[in-house]
Amino acid sequence: MEVSKKQQIRIAILDLYDGVSNQGMRCIREILNQFGDQCQLEITWDEFDVRQSHQVPDLSYDIFISSGGPGSPLDSFGSNWEQVYFKWLHHVQRWNYNEANLQKKHVFFICHSFQLACRHFHIAKVCKRKSTSFGVFPIHLLHEGIEEAIFEGMKDPFYAVDSRDYQVVEPNHNMIHQMGAAILVIEKHRPHVNLERAIMAVRFNEYMIGTQFHPEADAVGMSMYLQTEDKKKTVIENHGEAKWSSMIEQLNDPDKIMHTYSHILPNFLRISLDKLTHAEVY
Repeated sequence: MEVSKKQQIRIAILDLYDGVSNQGMRCIREILNQFGDQCQLEITWDEFDVRQSHQVPDLSYDIFISSGGPGSPLDSFGSNWEQVYFKWLHHVQRWNYNEANLQKKHVFFICHSFQLACRHFHIAKVCKRKSTSFGVFPIHLLHEGIEEAIFEGMKDPFYAVDSRDYQVVEPNHNMIHQMGAAILVIEKHRPHVNLERAIMAVRFNEYMIGTQFHPEADAVGMSMYLQTEDKKKTVIENHGEAKWSSMIEQLNDPDKIMHTYSHILPNFLRISLDKLTHAEVY
């Protein structure tokens, strides 16, 4: 990877947390810092408050990461901030479709952003779950996921942090085929539950990919966070002590969340930078 030829890598983080306290933004920042140090790159980033301030980045950035966030991905339909967000997404697509633009813009959607993208592209149904999904769960690779470069080094199944009240189901295969998209992974198999398994990751096109789960979740930081008195009490009240204990145990398993954290987003960054470098050389 000859990314040293690029003086500076500029990344935009689209913050969809709506001002709510979270761990996701911290985790994204730490991944960027670690990746820059490991690859000896000068990485700079700016953060954009999408939902509260209606901020979106311009197209001067090389890479975009769009975060998770609270609330319903359906209730925001037609809202001012969502219109601004989708207008930004349209501009990114238009840039990438223009053959004159050799350096394409790469986008990663996480959780809430992923749900919005699935709804925007009409590739599946986004709906409320019967119950909240919260914890560390196995994620199963489909054939397209096995061949997907961002999952290089991942086992089948691998484990990820999941925290959501909504889901993406009932794929529109005609639209997926038309877009050249691919469903990559699905949620854990539950043979005793007569419900369709949710879509957990999609490659929307060559330059855009997203996950329903949280690949940015930092095992050590999240373990410490869950063991604070307030958060422990909240989790036990909402999900039970067994769920809390299970999450702490699985977060500390090096083959689970720590493995996911160190592979998926770093793989995305590495692949994106490789393509940027090749475009420059070309």
